[in-house]
Amino acid sequence: MKFNVFLSGLILLSFHAFSDERTPGEIRILKQAIFRSIESPVITDSLYSVLKATGSKDALMIAYLGTLEALKAKHSWNPYNKIKFVALSQKTMKSAVSRDPANLEIRFMRFSIQHYTPSFLGFSKDLDEDRKVIAGQYRLRQFGLADEALVRNIAVFMINSNRCSKDELVLFKKYV
Repeated sequence: MKFNVFLSGLILLSFHAFSDERTPGEIRILKQAIFRSIESPVITDSLYSVLKATGSKDALMIAYLGTLEALKAKHSWNPYNKIKFVALSQKTMKSAVSRDPANLEIRFMRFSIQHYTPSFLGFSKDLDEDRKVIAGQYRLRQFGLADEALVRNIAVFMINSNRCSKDELVLFKKYV
């Protein structure tokens, strides 16, 4: 476990030394590390610290930072910190979306964060907009740089979210 945290941190430290341009390999490694952070507050904290320190202006990197902020809220036991990090995540995700509103992955990250955020907190206001943008991109087959696995996984999530219309469900099922 400590080695995974060290390795993730080491990989992400390389981001700090270079420009905002990331290779597909670096993005894949970052995605894998974020996936591991879903269940690990230690990995979440490590990735968050390193990614925040990069100060990246790239929309996708900003969205990954917003995702890590949401995971920090998930892992926190303190209600104040939960609310603080959810609010920060929403602000960060809004910035990412404004920088690249057509990015399927960014829209999906914001949708999934808001899907899991309790609605009574008032942080789920963009669900319909993001769902419509995501469905529109599937209708037009405009996936940008998203690979086949990501396109399939997003479709599965959208189907399972129980937030889609019948037409959208038919559309997403074509990609499963």
